Amino acid sequence: MRSLNIGLSQEERQGVIDLLNRDLSDAYLLLIKTKKYHWDVVGPQFRSLHTLWEEHYTALTINIDKLAERIRALGGYPIGTAKGFLENASIKEDAGTLPNAYGMVENLVSDHEQVIRNLRDHVDQTGENFHDQGTADFLTGLMEQHEEMAWMLRSFIEGEQISPDGKLSSDLRVPVEANSR
Repeated sequence: MRSLNIGLSQEERQGVIDLLNRDLSDAYLLLIKTKKYHWDVVGPQFRSLHTLWEEHYTALTINIDKLAERIRALGGYPIGTAKGFLENASIKEDAGTLPNAYGMVENLVSDHEQVIRNLRDHVDQTGENFHDQGTADFLTGLMEQHEEMAWMLRSFIEGEQISPDGKLSSDLRVPVEANSR
């Protein structure tokens, strides 16, 4: 087989491939959780969450394919088993539980924020340690998408607090601009 000659050593490419496989694993578990919540959400927020999560899992599906293709372009092989995803992901399954809609949103926000932290670190590692600016740029784009998804989810619950009786109370604080005082 012809060896790759793309300006990165085998060690550099393998370092990037390992990071990408971890990102792929997180993306796959996040996809599964998002789809499960999309199917099972109930309550007054059903329609808006059902629609939002469809948008999110569609984007995640595209990104999963792009991650796998990036791994192949670097001469590696993407993880492709549930066992492999579970072993390499930093986020966890939500097996055996079914939170209410608010809990679903909170879980997804937490997972997206974990993915963002990982991607931020992986951007630095791919650029600084492995000299792969192309992958660093690619991961920056993924990070920005996760930041937007997390923002959308946080906005859904921002200012809302659920009391033990299930009632919502709002305590939304909007900053006042200095020049408007």
